[in-house]
Amino acid sequence: MSVDRVACVPADERGTAGYAGTARDADDLIAGLTAEPWGQVSPSVYETGRLVTLTPWLAGHVRRVEYLVATQRPDGAWGGPDGYALVPTLSATEAILTTLRCGTSDVVMGAHHAELTGAAVRGIRVLRQRLGEARVSTLPDMPAIELIVPSLVASVNRHLDSLGDTPVSGLEGLHGTGRLRLPAGMREAPLAAIRARLGSGATVPQKLMHAIEVVGGDARRVRTIRPEVTGTVGASPAATAAWLGEAPPASDDPARRYLEAVVGRYGGPVPCGIPITVFERAWVIGWLVRGGGRPSVPAELVESLAAAIEPVGASAAAGLPPDADTTAGALYALSLLGVPRKPDVLWAYETDTHFCTWHGEDGLSVSTNAHVLEAFGQSLSTGAGRLGSASRYAATVAKVASWLREMQESDGSWLDRWHASPYYATACCALALDHFDRARSELAVRQAVRWVLATQRTDGSWGRWVGTAEETAYAMHVLLLARVARDEAWKTAVARGRAVLLRPAGKSEDPPLWHDKDLYLPTAIVRAAVIAALHLAAEVPEMRVQDSESP
Repeated sequence: MSVDRVACVPADERGTAGYAGTARDADDLIAGLTAEPWGQVSPSVYETGRLVTLTPWLAGHVRRVEYLVATQRPDGAWGGPDGYALVPTLSATEAILTTLRCGTSDVVMGAHHAELTGAAVRGIRVLRQRLGEARVSTLPDMPAIELIVPSLVASVNRHLDSLGDTPVSGLEGLHGTGRLRLPAGMREAPLAAIRARLGSGATVPQKLMHAIEVVGGDARRVRTIRPEVTGTVGASPAATAAWLGEAPPASDDPARRYLEAVVGRYGGPVPCGIPITVFERAWVIGWLVRGGGRPSVPAELVESLAAAIEPVGASAAAGLPPDADTTAGALYALSLLGVPRKPDVLWAYETDTHFCTWHGEDGLSVSTNAHVLEAFGQSLSTGAGRLGSASRYAATVAKVASWLREMQESDGSWLDRWHASPYYATACCALALDHFDRARSELAVRQAVRWVLATQRTDGSWGRWVGTAEETAYAMHVLLLARVARDEAWKTAVARGRAVLLRPAGKSEDPPLWHDKDLYLPTAIVRAAVIAALHLAAEVPEMRVQDSESP
């Protein structure tokens, strides 16, 4: 496929300060997709802790340990609020105990010994409390959490058991105080089954490669696991480290070179998932173009998205299984750019009621289905007769839209398994329904808009726990793109939301809200949503008048 540079109309010259800034930001963001092809993702406490334990020989080890100590919260936990703290706290605590017990660095054991023992004691204390109160039904729906928690609980308990035979200065108070227990309802059997499967020489599903570190040393150089051309196993530093094992491999080993590249980029800590190439490119382009930002997209980015859609669908990046979410997002972005592809590949993910994210998925995702709706709906709007079966596309749109309406919460919002915030899920679902199933979904969209208006914070922002630029951007997308009556309450909410995004804080990094093994922040994707929201707001007549009257 050969595509010229796709320009969604030359950059506008309306002259408002907000628009001029967002146009430049959008171009910079697009350029960054090429400059950093693996993606822009925040570091992870969980993943960094696994590297501390699994690869103490890897460059940046001391910095990773220091990162864990520095990111511990005052209450002794790591990570986000509520149940989101469990996995990172287990990982960080286990890694610090490993460092203390194994003495992997004279620098760490000397200069930082008191800090490490204090962090470990606080971590164990909060884990005993959290695990004692936790139930499987109340934990967040994070990838592999049912495997990660039993694996790390067992590792921490082995450390606690050993303290009687090999005491560690500063940890005397932990010996004999009891082992950690699993959350109510969680079982060890699934993890044991994976160990047995690997031990028998059988292959495991590709989706498990992303978290194969849960089996620890049993993953070392397993023949049924092969690193990708990038050197990664499962697009995960922790999974790759587990496959490599504790002994340093040759300097030219592809998996080692992958880890060194990631560590070099982040200076020690590492993210949960990298690369995220296709996922990032599809979402950034989708937000910017749908928001009217009209960026100029290089042909190589367009071609990379088109090439990523194989007969089985598209993967977020090499090492991850194909999934309907990434496939739909790439299809939608290509269609917005004027180079549509038939969405028929998505039917492989269809179930009796909805579309699964990948085959064998345990849960379900409304955002995945919203993106599927966009892919088929956009194909219909751009000429389905030329691309494929218009009648079947229309039936798919109706089916997915009906399911999304059924999944709407009573307050008008949606919740999703891939993001901690209802504002992301609500933006995905409300806008897909409004744009491609408006006649049947008008009430659902109005309810979503009412919920957004009702939940704006006193400072003009939106957010689940605190107001964030990311969640404010999603709320603004709902208000600015949904075709609803624009009364005074709407105008006031939009003006206040825009003011939040124009503040310097609106350009800084938000807390991580996206679901992986740990919460993460896909920086470029979130920035694209903010830029698009600012552009949309600048197009509102009242906002343009306000800008023209500003000094």
